[in-house]
Formats: sequence, C-alpha cells, structure tokens
Amino acid sequence: MPDVMIDHREKAHALLKADADKILRLIEVQIENLTMPQCPVYEDVLDTQMYGLSREIDFAVRLELISEVEGKALLENLEKKLNILHEASQNTL
Repeated sequence: MPDVMIDHREKAHALLKADADKILRLIEVQIENLTMPQCPVYEDVLDTQMYGLSREIDFAVRLELISEVEGKALLENLEKKLNILHEASQNTL
C-alpha cells in the first residue's frame, strides 16, 4: 500500500477520533454547566452529534480510509464513555 494511502488512513482515523473527543467534551460541559441528562436539549445535542459522527464514519468507510470495524469501534468507545459520564452525573444527583 502506498505511503500516501497509509497517511490518509491515519489522518482520517485521527480526525474521526478528534471529533469523537469533541462530542465527549461538549457533553461533559453540558452536564456540568447547563442541563440535566433528562433535558430534551441535552438529548437533542447528543443525538445530533452522534448522528453527525456516524455519517462522517460512514463516509470514511465508503472511501476505504478506515474499516467498518474501526468505525464501529470509534462509535462504541464514545458510547461507553458517554454512558460512564451519564451514570456519574446520575450518581451525583
């Protein structure tokens, strides 16, 4: 595989990971400062962000920049972190 393709794959994975990290930080800030997890605004933000990331991942998979397995792993990892964050916020209520 040419070095350019490897570089594009690494860059795509890094960009998707960065977007997932941004979503996590956004939700952390929202939980800490703005709204409760049961709030419709919180749910709308989370749903919109997760949908956007899933579309980005789908696009990268279709371009063969990442594998479907890598894409699913990115989403699952983010979902696990968000669940931990949500549970922690519920325990502090």
